Amino acid sequence: MQDLDEFTVTDAALAQMANTADPRLRQIMDAAVRHLHAFAREVNLTPAEWLGGIRFLTEVGHACTPIRQEFILLSDVLGLSAVVNALHDKTALENGTQSSLLGPFFREHAPEFALGDCIVAEPGAPEIVLHGQVTDAHGVPIPGATIGVWQTDAAGQYDLQAHDHETMDMRGNFTCDAHGKYHFRTVRPLGYSIPLDGPVGAMVQRQGRHGMRPAHIHFLIAAPGFRELVTALYFGDDDNIASDTVFGVSNSLVVQFAASDPDNPIPGLRSVRYDFQLGHARADGDGRVGADPASLVAAE
Repeated sequence: MQDLDEFTVTDAALAQMANTADPRLRQIMDAAVRHLHAFAREVNLTPAEWLGGIRFLTEVGHACTPIRQEFILLSDVLGLSAVVNALHDKTALENGTQSSLLGPFFREHAPEFALGDCIVAEPGAPEIVLHGQVTDAHGVPIPGATIGVWQTDAAGQYDLQAHDHETMDMRGNFTCDAHGKYHFRTVRPLGYSIPLDGPVGAMVQRQGRHGMRPAHIHFLIAAPGFRELVTALYFGDDDNIASDTVFGVSNSLVVQFAASDPDNPIPGLRSVRYDFQLGHARADGDGRVGADPASLVAAE
């Protein structure tokens, strides 16, 4: 029997896991153990700090509910979600519109709307219109593409925060017309702070970060034979456009209101036009980085 020290215990742990039947599980766990052990050695982790980390992760788990996913929020603010999303993008067969984060406020089974409808039940601010076209990577229109949208209200709150969890507002699904065109009415969303009342928010505050996300509207776009697009459009006049606390902004996704828009389908409303491009799907399908919080809790 070997006496183990802070270095040889790593080799011993890897040896015990060497017979893992699933090769991908073995690869992931092998790397996780090596990096975790190296992290502990690098910072000279103390017993009190180790317990503090375990306590923090326990609190993150306790904060998860069917309408709140604190672990996804943790992944977001650490930039891990952005890394996984970027790695996922590299598996695409062809380039389309830049993706962005699904975020912790996505919900399945949003209401269906007709083109031109407003997704906000009681607009408390002037309405705006978003419109454009969904095409393939070569500009060919995709008839009947489906578009899911969700956003905060004019006060910076999602429906899960502003109402009871049964109410769906400021979100909905649309079907593009025969030319792949879409348009809908909404209100300009407000940039907002991530939830600061939980363990992740407390960590962000201790790090001296502002915790703000710039104003944006989420999009989930799909069509048969094409790679599902999870993205968001970010309003360029937001003060935090260059310092998104979850690292979701890309230059190609920053939008402004049109000074002049002859194609505006609802004249009289301020408009934003954005055309989306979908790449073709892989034969083995494409995954999604994120999930409805309710589906994660229900799966436990």
